[in-house]
Amino acid sequence: MLKIILWSGIGIIAVAGILLAGFLYKVKHGFPVSYETQVPSIDFPSTHTSVLLFSKATGFRHGESIEAGKKAFAELARKNNWFLYSTEEGGVFNPEQLANFDVVIFNNSTGRVLNDTQQRALENYVEQGGSLIGIHGSGDDSHHWEWYEQNLTGVRFSHHPIDPQLQQTTVMLNAVPDTLLIQGLPKQWTHTDEWYVFFENPRTKGFEVLYTIDGEKIIPGGNFLWIIDKDFGMGKDHPVSWYRASGRGRTFYTSMGHQAEAWEQPAFLQMLENAVGSR
Repeated sequence: MLKIILWSGIGIIAVAGILLAGFLYKVKHGFPVSYETQVPSIDFPSTHTSVLLFSKATGFRHGESIEAGKKAFAELARKNNWFLYSTEEGGVFNPEQLANFDVVIFNNSTGRVLNDTQQRALENYVEQGGSLIGIHGSGDDSHHWEWYEQNLTGVRFSHHPIDPQLQQTTVMLNAVPDTLLIQGLPKQWTHTDEWYVFFENPRTKGFEVLYTIDGEKIIPGGNFLWIIDKDFGMGKDHPVSWYRASGRGRTFYTSMGHQAEAWEQPAFLQMLENAVGSR
């Protein structure tokens, strides 16, 4: 009986270890990874702002937030008379079709989601004048794409708090040169999110910071219970939304948007509406 209990315990621990290792690999690298190459048929209108909403995730999937984002952008498209093409298929990332879009949005897109050719197509699209917007998980470290990290976030993702994971704090508006981007935005608002921590401050990489939080008013603990004070490179001045020119184009990133409730915040929606409209 003792042998049965012992081997059963060892088996349970082994299975749990395998499952944990698989989960960690998926979060850090994306799995399973496959690339869609079929070019879709899209009828682009000639007079509307065209927006590509890309929600594919091979890493951690923020399912509820992704679906809430799809719904929110559909409503913003109706409000602003945008043409919105929403997809989780990478075939649209080709030079000919990307050239028809004014803005590309990575809606909590995690992991390796595009092949090398598709990645280069997006790089050239931005460098030649297109706009790329990333939301929350789109800025984690699962993409393994140097150009993307350098031009979207500019800084490398470290971790997110784990205890507690979601925390409420005040989001504060910073003065930025783009007056269209701050139009209608509140100077501060209260928001609950999973506050990403990066190894450096994006200000040091030449990014304009739109919104910050006070990093000393959250608990930025790491991903492991024995690392309770992990807070590399940020501290009190903790940006949560920033942007920068990239070639002739522009990138905009916000680390907010972990859960569906974020999409119920008027300030969060106004910020993203402005990011599209002020490209």
